[in-house]
Amino acid sequence: MRASLIQIDVNPDETIKSRRVRAGSLVREQSGSDLVVLPELWTTGAFAYERFADEAETLDGPTAREMSAAARDAGVWLHAGSVPERGEDGTVYNTSLVFSPEGALAATYRKIHRFGFDKGEAVLMGAGDRLVSVPLPDLTLGLATCYDLRFPELFRGLVDAGAHAFVVPAGWPERRSAHWTLLARARAVENQAYVLACGTAGAHAGVEQAGRSVVVDPWGDVLAAAGVGEEVLTVDLSPAKVAETREVFPVLRDRVL
Repeated sequence: MRASLIQIDVNPDETIKSRRVRAGSLVREQSGSDLVVLPELWTTGAFAYERFADEAETLDGPTAREMSAAARDAGVWLHAGSVPERGEDGTVYNTSLVFSPEGALAATYRKIHRFGFDKGEAVLMGAGDRLVSVPLPDLTLGLATCYDLRFPELFRGLVDAGAHAFVVPAGWPERRSAHWTLLARARAVENQAYVLACGTAGAHAGVEQAGRSVVVDPWGDVLAAAGVGEEVLTVDLSPAKVAETREVFPVLRDRVL
C-alpha cells in the first residue's frame, strides 16, 4: 500500500480559495498512491484563531467539494486533513474529512482534545466525543488530530477498534518539534501500528510550523521524514507487517488495564 503525505505550505499571502485549488492539484498528482494525507486546518492555519468562525464550512462546503473531486480524479483514499466545520447548532469543530476513491465522504472525525489551555482552539471550538476508524481494503485507519497525539488512551481505543495505522494531521509549532517526532514514534511502538503524521510548512498567524511530517512503522522505525518546507512524502506500507509485529512480539496481549 502506497501512502503520500502532503506537507503543504500555509502562506498568509495566499488566499484560502487559491490554496484549496492548489491542494486539489497536489492530491491529483499523487494518483499512483493508494492513500493521500493533508495536514490540520490547512485552509485557515491552526493558529489563525480569528478566522475559524468566519471560514467555518459545512460538510458539503467548498473544501469538501474540492477534495471529493480530487480524490475521485486521482482514484485515491484521501484524508483531506481538517477544516473548521460549522455544526447544525452553530458550534465550530476541528473536523477531519476522509474521502473514498469514488469521491464519497467516507468518514469524519471531530478532534477530541482541543489545544489552547483555556484560550484559542480550546474555547473557540467544540470537542468531538467519539473515536473514528476507517476500514480500507488492506488495513484500518485510526483517526487523530495534532494535540490528540499527546493522549495515548485515544490510540489504545483505536487499537481496540481494529486500527492498524494512525493518521495524524497537524499544525504543530516549530518550538515543540522534538515532541512531535518523539510522540509519533511512541504511539507507533506502544500500539505496534503505523503512524502517518502530516504537518504543515510555513507559519500560522505568525507561529512557525514544525513541518517534519513523518511515517513510522510498527517497530518505531522512521520510514520517511520531511524537512520544514513544502514537501510530499511517499512511502510503501506493508499491511502484513502490523500482524507480524504483534505476533512476533505480542506485548498487546499482556495488557492489564
